[in-house]
Amino acid sequence: MSPRQPAVLRDSGDRDLRQYLITTAARLIGERGSAGLSVRDIAREAQVADGVLYNYFEDKDDLLAQALLMHVGSVMTAIPAMPPAGTGSVAGNLRRFIEIGIEALTQVTPAFAGLLAQPGVLTRFHALIGGDEAFTGPTADPAAPESPDARGRMADSHRANVPEANGTPATNPRSLPEIVTLYLRDEQQIGRIDPAADVDAAAIMLVGAIHGLVLPRVLFSPPGTTPSPQPGLATRLADTILCGIKHPGRTEIG
Repeated sequence: MSPRQPAVLRDSGDRDLRQYLITTAARLIGERGSAGLSVRDIAREAQVADGVLYNYFEDKDDLLAQALLMHVGSVMTAIPAMPPAGTGSVAGNLRRFIEIGIEALTQVTPAFAGLLAQPGVLTRFHALIGGDEAFTGPTADPAAPESPDARGRMADSHRANVPEANGTPATNPRSLPEIVTLYLRDEQQIGRIDPAADVDAAAIMLVGAIHGLVLPRVLFSPPGTTPSPQPGLATRLADTILCGIKHPGRTEIG
């Protein structure tokens, strides 16, 4: 007896049903988070028998990791793109990056918080996104000369093969560090940022600030609490990154 399937998929192949199950689980993660999400919950929402899921995934961890990947990819592809280098002001663009970073992290962090007691899911997700490299910006030497074509290849090499809801690969940068690092390097190449500036370190500080604003509020506040940074804080952070804290009349600090 063949597994029960939703009517819309009964004439489709196994791959379509597998993708449908991932999409369903990802939607549930987006709507209610991952805490307490069971195979039965996903099966009922997908209108299939509980055991069907094990025909397409090694176990529950496998399905949840795939769904988490899709959820994160959907959030990242939906956030507004950074303005092209050379447009607007660098400070204004960095302020916008902080704002969209807070928005993105607010959407994805609850899913991870709900999986802290399920290390198997997080381990599989870590492998799916390519390991530790996914949490850093581009690794090419920013001081090395490169042609526009090479620059484009570097950007392409840091795209995530993250499926959107329709199953097609995402085309946006896969992480906040990558988004801001690529932007800062572009601004550096056209002369709007000091050529000697360490933009990789600046990117780490910016992304670290976003995490610092979001994580405590998601992890330690009542469920459903939305991070609400102080008005003007994004502007202050962007200005501090650009101007630093060094006293203008001194050549050394400390």
